[in-house]
Amino acid sequence: MVFQDFDIIHERRRLERQQKFRKRVGIAVIVTIVLIGLIGAGIFLVVSTEKKEQGNSDSTKTQKAPATNQVSRSEKLIKTICNDTSYKESCESALKKAVKEHPSLAQPKDLLKSSISATADELDKAFSKASSFEFNSPEEKQAFNVCKEVMANAKEELETSMAKVGDKDIGKLLSNGELNNWLSAVMSYQETCIDSFPDGKLKTNIKSTLNSSQELTSNSLAMTRQFSSYISSVMEMPAASRHLLESSSPSVDKDGLPNWLNHGERRMLKGADTEKPTPNVTVAKDGSGQFKTISEALAAMPEKYDGRYVIFVKAGIYEETVHVTKKMVNLTIYGDGSQKTIVTGNKNYVDGVPTYLTATFVASGDGFLAKAMGFRNTAGPEKHQAVATRVDADRAIFLNCRFEGYQDTLYVQTHRQFYRSCVVAGTIDFIFGDAAAVLQNCLIYIRKPMDNQKNIVTAQGRKDKFETTGIVLQNCKILPDVSFTSVKSQFKSYLGRPWKEYSRTIVMESLIEDLIDPAGWLEWEGTFALNTLFYAEYNNDGPGAKTDARVKWPGRKVITKDEAMQFTVGTFLQGAWINETGATVRMGLSS
Repeated sequence: MVFQDFDIIHERRRLERQQKFRKRVGIAVIVTIVLIGLIGAGIFLVVSTEKKEQGNSDSTKTQKAPATNQVSRSEKLIKTICNDTSYKESCESALKKAVKEHPSLAQPKDLLKSSISATADELDKAFSKASSFEFNSPEEKQAFNVCKEVMANAKEELETSMAKVGDKDIGKLLSNGELNNWLSAVMSYQETCIDSFPDGKLKTNIKSTLNSSQELTSNSLAMTRQFSSYISSVMEMPAASRHLLESSSPSVDKDGLPNWLNHGERRMLKGADTEKPTPNVTVAKDGSGQFKTISEALAAMPEKYDGRYVIFVKAGIYEETVHVTKKMVNLTIYGDGSQKTIVTGNKNYVDGVPTYLTATFVASGDGFLAKAMGFRNTAGPEKHQAVATRVDADRAIFLNCRFEGYQDTLYVQTHRQFYRSCVVAGTIDFIFGDAAAVLQNCLIYIRKPMDNQKNIVTAQGRKDKFETTGIVLQNCKILPDVSFTSVKSQFKSYLGRPWKEYSRTIVMESLIEDLIDPAGWLEWEGTFALNTLFYAEYNNDGPGAKTDARVKWPGRKVITKDEAMQFTVGTFLQGAWINETGATVRMGLSS
């Protein structure tokens, strides 16, 4: 009888949960309608204006055919949407062509999808044309191979974007930053293709060939930001309404951890410094594991795996080039410590390898997580660009890891990345790339460069002002390496320089030792990017943090607390990461 009563109670609770679920669904539907209404505000204004203009002539003239009216409304909407883009002519041309081929395209969402589709088509044309060029030297052939890889990545991102924009819940897609994330990566991949070629006529031709597709990518990013502003207006509704919107599909749970983490992953991150997950396989050089190399373990990884696949790498120096491919999603690799389990290599630019291909370790699979691992490139400063780790995985997390190199040590290439309690050591541009990357509680060591060289900590590569990318150093320590301490006064060292036109780097709540030049930041070449970059400092400490002698560029700023909040993990990475649980993550500012 007791068990029967329990069943009745259980059934009652199940029905109550169903009712609550239906209520939440109802609320979500209402919110979606509101979002669609806001996004369609442009159409309403266009239609209202047109009707008013027609009102005075309806009594004497025959009303235009519905198809003509539809085209007229679409053209006005196109002008409104394209007005905020950097390349209005290409924007209007692409969307007018789409409407001409499909007159039913009247919603902003449809036009956004058409813009992304036009970008994909133009990218195909550009790559087809580039494929017809002659690649004579080994360097040019390798560069084109890089282009093939990154263009395939860009095409995949565009296809994903088009598919998601076609879904009903575009509000969620815009509010969580997914679309900006993918399109920013598309822009970066095109730049990677160009940068892989040696300076010369061929590189100029490649750049010219990709010009149109980059313009259309920029336009799509601009449109995405424009539509996202409507979502922001909903998020600024009264507190009760915001709560309803957030509870319909929260990006983080009550602990502040992202929803895409399963129970085991949450436990691992909550006890990041002490707890080790149970591995699926073990790698050990001495043969005590299932594999002797990391690459062998990756090759044996199941194509489909339900949950997070875990590889434990025992202490040892692993001389191999490791690539976690895009197919290897939700992978965890952890070691015995960042100075005990080390992956090492020495590929470099001087020996004829494009920077993109010099990486000792590459993480491309979404949801990648590394813990207590060391990554090295030992080529040395005389070999110039020599990457220890390249990351283009989305939602990548590195905990208690170590990255050692000289020039171009850590390549934060694309997507959203988070680094906690890591060590990064190098000389020139040793944290570089175009990801949305936050390094928190990390030790940044400047090493001894070659004679007559300067040290630069960051070289951020934001190509377009609408990209949602940047490098953030929060609560880090910028220090001289042991080898550099005694000679640091003989070299100039800087926080960063602009690799691309809209370079964006923020250093906040960090300790900066006296090795940083009072100017703080270094130009790339002449006046390039000095009027368009964004370099910010907030609440830093130490002798190198004084800002009274900093460069006077328009985009170099000391920002306020409210401005700094825009670059915290919770805001800059759209709440897609992990909240502070013990010594793991800080979502906001330290104070």
